[in-house]
Amino acid sequence: MLKKRIKIIRKRNKKTKEFGEGDVIMSKKEIIDMLNKALELEHAAYVQYLSHAEIVDGLNCEPIIARLQEIAKDEAEHQKKFRTLIGDYLFGVPTMNIAKTFPAKTIKEILEVNLKGEKEAVDFYKKILDKISNEKKDLPYEFWTLEHEIRHVIIDEQEHIAELKKLLAIN
Repeated sequence: MLKKRIKIIRKRNKKTKEFGEGDVIMSKKEIIDMLNKALELEHAAYVQYLSHAEIVDGLNCEPIIARLQEIAKDEAEHQKKFRTLIGDYLFGVPTMNIAKTFPAKTIKEILEVNLKGEKEAVDFYKKILDKISNEKKDLPYEFWTLEHEIRHVIIDEQEHIAELKKLLAIN
């Protein structure tokens, strides 16, 4: 339905040489698509952290298991934020898809694969933040909430990076 509406508006805009309304809808769709990709990443991270927590073993494994489970809870909160931004603020449909997950067997592999995922998430979320900033004028009643929530998720992910690096003894 949204695609049909975009086509109709773009067709009308081409006839009248006005591009404002169609571009606004397209901008929101692009942001929704990006937020849905972020939601897929968070779905995967949640599953991955919980699964990895189940296979950690050995002497002193309890603090690592607890930390992985705590990070999974953060990822669940991020999912909720992204669903709210997509549905309540941009009137899109939150995805139920999940991004690719990565298996690991040893504690070191688990920490490394999750560190890589956190870094990729931060890099992608920064792109979303840039897109939203570039579209600020077209999001007069959504911008500040979008910006605040995405910035908050980035800060959480950066905290996860610092914690995983510490567990890996990386400076």
